[in-house]
Amino acid sequence: MVKRIHVLEDDTDIRYIIEYLLKDEGYELQLSSSFEELKGKLKDSVPDLFILDVMLPDGDGAEICADLKGDLFTKHIPVIVMSANDQNKAKSLEAGADDYIKKPFDIDYIVTRIDKLIGKPVN
Repeated sequence: MVKRIHVLEDDTDIRYIIEYLLKDEGYELQLSSSFEELKGKLKDSVPDLFILDVMLPDGDGAEICADLKGDLFTKHIPVIVMSANDQNKAKSLEAGADDYIKKPFDIDYIVTRIDKLIGKPVN
């Protein structure tokens, strides 16, 4: 079964790299550049994993993580928070993040972290 990942990242280049990388690994992707866009897409389908950037135009990834972990429909879904500022790590983990990745990230490392949380997709 194909696993779906929702990536909330406002930087177009980073979003493209993650999309290209994870599609190549067999994952299905949903992409958003704002929290408002993510909320709209959740009405259609719920992913197997969230990847959230911390610095967003309409929110903070750690706070969005806390919202997702506090919601009955999304609290069971693993969340990875990413940030270039390591000071966001403790805040993200306290908000319920299942993992934290520092930017810039190693491509193989991010795939390993995702596979650990939700397993490899079966094609």
